[in-house]
Amino acid sequence: MLEPTVSSPGITPAAAAGDPAPRRGAGAFPTRRARRRYILILGVLALAAVAFAFGLLAWKNPMPVGSAGFWRIAELRVTNVTVMAIVAFCQAMATVSFQTVTNNRIITPSIMGFESLYVAVQTSTVYFLGATGLVAFAGTQQFLLQVALMVGFALVLYGWLLSGKYGNMQVMLLVGIIIGGGLGSVSTFMQRLLTPSEFDLLSARLFGSVTNADASYLPYAIPICLAAGGALWLNARRLNLVSLGRDSTVNLGLNHRFETIKVLFFVSILMAISTALVGPMTFLGFLVATLAYQFADTYDHRLVFPMAFLTGFVVLTGAYFVMNHIFYAQGVVSIIIELVGGSVFLYVILRKGRL
Repeated sequence: MLEPTVSSPGITPAAAAGDPAPRRGAGAFPTRRARRRYILILGVLALAAVAFAFGLLAWKNPMPVGSAGFWRIAELRVTNVTVMAIVAFCQAMATVSFQTVTNNRIITPSIMGFESLYVAVQTSTVYFLGATGLVAFAGTQQFLLQVALMVGFALVLYGWLLSGKYGNMQVMLLVGIIIGGGLGSVSTFMQRLLTPSEFDLLSARLFGSVTNADASYLPYAIPICLAAGGALWLNARRLNLVSLGRDSTVNLGLNHRFETIKVLFFVSILMAISTALVGPMTFLGFLVATLAYQFADTYDHRLVFPMAFLTGFVVLTGAYFVMNHIFYAQGVVSIIIELVGGSVFLYVILRKGRL
């Protein structure tokens, strides 16, 4: 007579027979298809980045590809490509991290007044020192001074509004908007008192453009960006927890306020470098972050960061390649980027119906 087999609750027949139980866990992607999609999009962006970068170096280069003359001419264009990579890296890392700690995918670090401070510094230089002062106020010392002013401004703002007993992220954002608006009003007042020649010279500095950067800035900008971006990359797992909100972060054992201030400090460094290097690019970060979220489709910042960087680099190099070498309109590249980014911003606002 055969006895019925009795299985313990929760034990599958395969496990009872000695076979290993299937592993269960939560990964960065819900399905294998989502993982394959991420790898495919990342690969396409990488190929597009290489193609646009090579196009900027080789397009209309009169010397044969690979010759000594070809590389000599390409070296003259490497600076612009390097600057685009730095700006894309800064904007991507800073915007994604900033939107995580503020728990809002609409606002960008530009809301904190970095660009208004940059405009105020440039306008004050022309107003008090004249056009010759603006030309003299250039070089590495000017670049490092602007970076120091922006980072110091951010630290004072964060330390004052987030470290107090009633520290509040919303209050900090509102104060940043008000300060940015005040600096913009003062700058506009000073600009109205300038002569036409001084205003023309200043206007060239106030448009975000790769041509504003100087090769002498790069030995300082690159290591600072890598240090700040590397710190955010190492903090990616903590950012995953911060994105859950303050209550969940505290329940999981993290000091939410400390983590927020730490991330904002590195964000301020990256934004200061980008703005001091090329000038204001208000909607570039928003455009890059929005596309990166759509492409990556995951919560893991270790996967979102590379996607955002490649997206930003492709947007910048692609826009400069098309406008410079096809339409021969170098000065409107930043305007086109701002127009597209602003349009995407309005679309997201209208679709969601709220901030």
